[in-house]
Amino acid sequence: MQILPFYAVCDESSSMTPHIDTLNDALVSLHQEISTNPTVADKTRFGLIGFSTDAHELQPLADLSDLEELPALAASGLTSFRRVFELLRRGIDRDVRELKAEGHDVYRPVVFFLSDGEPTDSDWEQPYQDLLAAAFRPHIIAFGIGEADRAVIARVATFKAFMQKDGDADVAPALREFAASLTRSIVRSVSGANAAGTGMSLQVDDQLSGFTTVSLDKL
Repeated sequence: MQILPFYAVCDESSSMTPHIDTLNDALVSLHQEISTNPTVADKTRFGLIGFSTDAHELQPLADLSDLEELPALAASGLTSFRRVFELLRRGIDRDVRELKAEGHDVYRPVVFFLSDGEPTDSDWEQPYQDLLAAAFRPHIIAFGIGEADRAVIARVATFKAFMQKDGDADVAPALREFAASLTRSIVRSVSGANAAGTGMSLQVDDQLSGFTTVSLDKL
């Protein structure tokens, strides 16, 4: 069976405290939509990672139709990019190898990365490069909200990057759009393959309400 793994990687630092309930509610909606669509749930796997001072695999990669609910994110601590990229490299390597051992055809993993601030560690780029150099390197779609640095968000992304529009003080709509975009990406990436009778290919929104698209080519 063809499998496309998706990971939601969400900032849980203390600055997310006013917004964490909104993000959790948005992920509940994602779970409800995907888990009730057997065709989509069967061909995708979903994992949830939270990061702050450390990084945590809150939901190991799973078929969403097998889960009654997703674990909740909880805000505290700093914003360690190093920890989350180290965790991603280990987790993706393990997950892809396990899926292949089960006889699946595994497509390149997809990471939807969300942060509302700058990294509080200065040594995150080497673990990030190690992730991109790994055998099963992922596509990364990066989202910046709040006080996130546009240049950092662009550096993290490998596929597409989005930044909350300047002047938008309300973060809640951006968080809901992040989860909605992830949901659409999961559905469209599978549905396109079913309609064409071909292999899956990653489908990601070009434009998002409340966000501007960040160029990955601008130096």
